[in-house]
Amino acid sequence: MSKTYDELKRAEYLRNSANVSTVIGPGVTFKGDLSAAEDLLLEGKFEGMIQLTDSALTVGATGRIRADIVAREVVVYGEVIGNVSARDRIEVKREGSIVGDLNTQRIVIEDGANFRGSMEIVGITNSPQDPPLPPSSVPPSGDEPPQGRAATAGS
Repeated sequence: MSKTYDELKRAEYLRNSANVSTVIGPGVTFKGDLSAAEDLLLEGKFEGMIQLTDSALTVGATGRIRADIVAREVVVYGEVIGNVSARDRIEVKREGSIVGDLNTQRIVIEDGANFRGSMEIVGITNSPQDPPLPPSSVPPSGDEPPQGRAATAGS
């Protein structure tokens, strides 16, 4: 890529991180469950569960996450291993990587980004307060045949 492109992307990254009220720096390693009511920039290593229902998570370029994530919005410059559920959008930047299932209303995966998993794009729900369920938590609709048994006409 051109130097100008890299400079623009770096400026965007700095602009996005300037609006964040909480930062977990690159020298921090944390295991457990994390919940917050404010936007978070994660530059360190984290393992567990992240719950930011009404807030945004930015995984910085040095961020290494092994967690299921539920947030309003998720932007990934670093690495995420785990399922990601975002009420508004998920964005995987050119340098970013996600291995896991995605569930959101809008998604952006830039050229050069890495993604392995499945994705479900969901419409706007009646209750904007509730984020979409993580892909592994979605209950069956009842229209699908039980596992191990094929559906047949008239049954």
